[in-house]
This record gives sequence, C-alpha cells and structure tokens, in this order.
Amino acid sequence: MRSSRPLPGAAATLGLLCLAHAAGCRGRDQPLGLRPALDATPVASASIHQPEKLSGVPAGKRDSLGRPIRAACVTCHSLRRPEALPASAAELDEFHVGLKFEHGKLSCASCHVIGEQDTLRKADGTLLPTRDAMQLCGQCHGPQLRDYANGAHGGMNGSYAGGARVRNHCVDCHDPHVPAFQPSIPVLPPRDRFLEARGTEEGAHR
Repeated sequence: MRSSRPLPGAAATLGLLCLAHAAGCRGRDQPLGLRPALDATPVASASIHQPEKLSGVPAGKRDSLGRPIRAACVTCHSLRRPEALPASAAELDEFHVGLKFEHGKLSCASCHVIGEQDTLRKADGTLLPTRDAMQLCGQCHGPQLRDYANGAHGGMNGSYAGGARVRNHCVDCHDPHVPAFQPSIPVLPPRDRFLEARGTEEGAHR
C-alpha cells in the first residue's frame, strides 16, 4: 500500500516555494484598494554631465602629457565685442570659419547673444548660462525632453539600481549646429555567429 506521508524535506521545500511566490508577486492578487503604496524613495542620485564643448573649442594642440588642449570661449571673445551676429555660417570670415550649420531655419542670433560667449537666449528673450542649454533645446524638442525626464532618451553612466548616475547632456550626442545624427560605418563588419558555427561544423565532418 502506497503511503500518503510526504517525502522528507517536502514540507520545507514547499514552504520555501510559497515564500518565494509571495515575495515575487506581493500585492499582485490583492484588490486595488489594499495594495501598498509604492516606495517613491530615490534609489540613486543623478547629475547631468557638463560637456567641455559648452565652454571651449579644440585648439589643435596637445599638452606635455599628450592630452588635447581646448581653448576657452572667453579666450577670444573677451578681446572684443562684435557689432552684430552673422546671419549664416557662410558669413564667418575670421573665427569659426568652416562651421557647418544645419538646424532648421534658425540663425546664429536665434540662440547666441552678442558679446556674451557664455550666455544663450531663449525665444522669449530670457538669458541662460550656456551650461543650461538643455532648457534652450527643450523649447522646440518637447517630446525628447519629456522622454529624457522619464529616462527613455539620452542615456547615462551608472545604474538605476543604486549609486551615482550621470545623465548625458543634449550636446553629448547632438551637435547643436548640426543636431541630426550623421551616418556611420561600423568598425568591424557584422558577423552571424550561427552561420560561422555551421561552417565550422561542416568543415569538421569533411
């Protein structure tokens, strides 16, 4: 006659499974009114990266350690104050010559301020420090700014699970003068690992 007594250790195993189920599905089968409130405590601190390109340009030289030298905007812009901003990049004949500009119907004066190299101007005339350029971008790129605020755009260094996070700035990925992504060629040609494995197997059977 087969015994109905549980196997040794079965009760303990079943108990662990029940605990695991309860931990993984806590609140899922409860009525909406009885579910505990979500913990809104932030699990990590986040800051926004401040790219060097917001405060300077490459000087085309290197220091004694071989690091590229950047010239601060104030280095040249503090020497004199221009009377007006050019209407297009084609008018640049002394500084920033060769600058490529493809940003809708905007002009230099749409964002820049005469003689204030560390200041930007919003559409309503509000002045911003260059480090707050994301507010300027957000005037026209609202959906992207919304997605950025929700973590679905922009990327970051760090982890959502904990620890310090550094969010990318708009200009980390986009050139403000030509914001569209440029076509790129992969460093190595793509490979299909399944085709390679099949070829290896066929060679082994010959």
